[in-house]
Amino acid sequence: MRKCASMLLTAILMTAPLTACGGPSGQVGQGGVATTSSATPQVQSRLDKIISRGTLICGVSGQLPGFSFVDEKGKYSGLDVEICRAIAAALFDDPEKVEYRNLNAKERFTALQSGEIDILSRNTTWTLSRDGSTGLEFAPVVFYDSQSIMVKKDSGIQTLKDFAGKSICVQTGTSTEQNLSDQMRKLGIKYTPVVFEDVNATFATYQEGRCQGVTADRSQLVSKRTILPTPDQHIILNEVMSKEPLAPAVSSGDSKWADAVRWIVYATIEAEDLGVNSQNIDQLATTTTDPNVKRLIGTEGDLGKGLGLPNDFALRTIKKVGNYGEIYDRNLGPSSTLKLDRGQNRLWKDGGLLYSPPFR
Repeated sequence: MRKCASMLLTAILMTAPLTACGGPSGQVGQGGVATTSSATPQVQSRLDKIISRGTLICGVSGQLPGFSFVDEKGKYSGLDVEICRAIAAALFDDPEKVEYRNLNAKERFTALQSGEIDILSRNTTWTLSRDGSTGLEFAPVVFYDSQSIMVKKDSGIQTLKDFAGKSICVQTGTSTEQNLSDQMRKLGIKYTPVVFEDVNATFATYQEGRCQGVTADRSQLVSKRTILPTPDQHIILNEVMSKEPLAPAVSSGDSKWADAVRWIVYATIEAEDLGVNSQNIDQLATTTTDPNVKRLIGTEGDLGKGLGLPNDFALRTIKKVGNYGEIYDRNLGPSSTLKLDRGQNRLWKDGGLLYSPPFR
């Protein structure tokens, strides 16, 4: 018994130092608190990488007037493009520091997930599955849309039921494709989908008469109709097939970068709400007594610092790119060829859905 007790005591004494040092996986820190020997390395935020690189890489369509379109001189324009320019203005005080990558609907998510692009700003619908299982994190909605169908005026088609036995052109890899299938299944209508990866091929096939209708977001139909050979010979049906909130997206798992994008977009909305625009912002920066405006443009407080952004990030954005209303008007509204009524895309106080959380 004495021999056993002695052996037990020896074992305890031999293991005690290991325990005091935190065992094989730990060591004693100050105050005798055990700490891990190899801390998990801090992953660098994409925001820091972008700032270090000096340019923003933005994924767009490049084929959709009003949203993202590149002309024969290589100049990009549109609402989605303006979001990229707004972010570049906030980060670099220069909206031109953007590299654009044209992506079709099928490859856009892979480009974001692989890190080929920093942000996807490509008329993309925010859905649960994309948020939950595609590795995307969405910024605020920049355009509230819906899905419809365009047909030739002399087709005699007036409702979805008139497509029984007919064909509809649709772009694959989009929520549009599933929405069409869901609506037709619900109505019990048998039709033939004619699918393409490229948006231009989709509308060209429709123009050639190889399908009796073409479906897309209503704004896209309006946009594409303007470049058809005879725009007035095509009508967009009143059918509303779905809700299509369009929003930029970044890869999930990087809250610093996602927060920066989110609040830069919100800054354009809040500026319009407060009456701040590209024409009056310099004057307001020195004369305003409104604390809400002061916090927004960074002359009071340090809201930008908390996001890892310059304190005047909103001032940079509004001065160089404009508020949401200015962006909308020149790309989609009265100053554009599309002349789309703002509708749901008005500010909340004007009966629309646009609303920014407070800058405070």
